[in-house]
Amino acid sequence: MNGKNNMKSGRTLLMTLALAMAAVSPAGAAEQMKQEAAGNGFSLHGFGTLGLARTDDDDAQFVRDLSQPYGLTSRWSAKVDSMIGLQAGYQFNDKLEAVLQAVSRYHSEGNFAPEVSWAFLRYDPDPTASLRIGRLGTEFYMLADSRLVGYANLTVRPPPDYFGPLVLSYVDGIDGAKSIPLGNGLLRGKLFAGISPEKMYLGSGLYWDMSGSLVAGGHLDYLTGPWQIRIGQTRVRFDKGPPINEFAGLPDFTDQVPEMEVAGKWTTYDSLGLVYDNSPFQLQLMLSRIDQGSAAFEDSRAGYVIASYRTGNVTPFIGYSRTKSEAARFTSTPPFPYGAYATALSESTHADQHTWFLGARWDLRKDLDLKAQVDWINGSPNSVFPYREEKIPGWDGDMTVFSLALDFVF
Repeated sequence: MNGKNNMKSGRTLLMTLALAMAAVSPAGAAEQMKQEAAGNGFSLHGFGTLGLARTDDDDAQFVRDLSQPYGLTSRWSAKVDSMIGLQAGYQFNDKLEAVLQAVSRYHSEGNFAPEVSWAFLRYDPDPTASLRIGRLGTEFYMLADSRLVGYANLTVRPPPDYFGPLVLSYVDGIDGAKSIPLGNGLLRGKLFAGISPEKMYLGSGLYWDMSGSLVAGGHLDYLTGPWQIRIGQTRVRFDKGPPINEFAGLPDFTDQVPEMEVAGKWTTYDSLGLVYDNSPFQLQLMLSRIDQGSAAFEDSRAGYVIASYRTGNVTPFIGYSRTKSEAARFTSTPPFPYGAYATALSESTHADQHTWFLGARWDLRKDLDLKAQVDWINGSPNSVFPYREEKIPGWDGDMTVFSLALDFVF
């Protein structure tokens, strides 16, 4: 029954994408709507991706990030990268604006049911400051707020080694930003706080309800010439933990091993990003660190670098990404048999792999691009956290991913 529903939702998404592609034409209805609405402050925009991808391995399923319950196998599939979004705005005056954005993508429910990812009021008291309140996209890392907009990204998808653990896509809260001149550049800072309304699929039919979790953080950007540098930190205090007792099959598991408790603990995401964009050459370098507040998840480090050179309408790129986690440490030895279960559950969040990727983006016109990419993943057999449905034994940590994507905005 679930398979039929997924096939139906996939056909619905493809039909929606086809209709949206027709609207990309300058003479299309969407363009006409924007022109007609310009006088009353209303605007309507959209973005989408029609993606096809497959791997060379059926021993694990490749996912874009861990918000997806199932992923790619050796058969071509459109579910991992395909999506469509619509964004409506109303400009009340030069200081106040309302924005609403909905996105249809493959997510934790295993379907393409639309989600409201943005719904906020924005107030700009002056050109250097802004304040937003409502539903906001998360900005844990540099470029994270645009990771769903394929047209805004050079690669088919943001590197999963780096962005894969970011399962929180939006929060209900508030943020504020301020920019000031500094030296030969511009210093820009942002602070944000909110409550997560989302959940995550863990496997075996179990979900982690992350609603009510507190998300707070900020970042500093410095922009000068072709350079942009960002340093940031985000902290998440989970209101509820994952159903560890059910996974272990022991109702008092977290009582016996309190270090495995997640509820009330803080997870910290630190990041450093650098972008050099001096056309036709561009370079991206990102580093991150995730420190978990619980032994239920391993701490991890990740990073990537992408270099590209545009020639005409084609931009070839090459990149490298790396992720590695560290085994959790217990301050005391859990009683038998809880210790063995605790170690096994923590190890199920292990990541240790690197990826080389090579591809090209062809800008067919100002609102349409075509991309092709190959990812060569090399990891250890116990690198299982970036994937779904790993077969043990069988999974050896190595995989090749072939991807095609058509991105558009309108």
